[in-house]
Amino acid sequence: MKLLLTSGGVTNPSIHAALVRLLGKPIPECRALCVPTAQWGHPMCGPASVQGFLAAKPAWQHFSGLGWASLGVLELTALPTIGAQRWVPWIREADVLLVDGGDATYLCHWMRESGLADLLPSLPDLVWVGVSAGSMVMTPRIGSYFVEWPSAPDDRTLGVVDFSIFPHLDAFPTNTLADAERWAADIDVPAYAIDEQTAIEVVDGSVEVISEGHWTKLRG
Repeated sequence: MKLLLTSGGVTNPSIHAALVRLLGKPIPECRALCVPTAQWGHPMCGPASVQGFLAAKPAWQHFSGLGWASLGVLELTALPTIGAQRWVPWIREADVLLVDGGDATYLCHWMRESGLADLLPSLPDLVWVGVSAGSMVMTPRIGSYFVEWPSAPDDRTLGVVDFSIFPHLDAFPTNTLADAERWAADIDVPAYAIDEQTAIEVVDGSVEVISEGHWTKLRG
């Protein structure tokens, strides 16, 4: 699996070029599955924001609205009830998973419950593009600062990569560099603070920061 971990999506030419490189072909030739699950775990998300993501409305122009050959929906909360024989072929036929933001601990829970977390290592050519929580779920921890799901047992996530991510740097009054530094003080792994113009590409364990904006490595 190839990872493109973003804060705000494919927001500039550098990130766009990285995505095309990972896909190995133009975006209009690629089949995408949208994963909205993380949104259900966050109090600021709901039916309207999920619909906007799936309908590729203007706010999602840098993500689901990039001009994919096809857009499907993969709702992880439904997968345990329909059987892997149905949903695994959908993922194997896709070129990319577009994993939206919300609460990363909720997304982590359903990735494990659905079986998707166990399947992903067997898909070396699949591209995972995350936005916010869709990126953070691949890290070992997100910090209590970002846990919004009341049923989350702690702040641990999948640990596919060995670093944590503080997204939306300077996008909100509570996401300043000073906030990121306080957050990182409680994270015992390497960590990056990234803005909306930054992505982290991970392929075969190799990590590359791609940015036309601002980012900082806080630990490690």
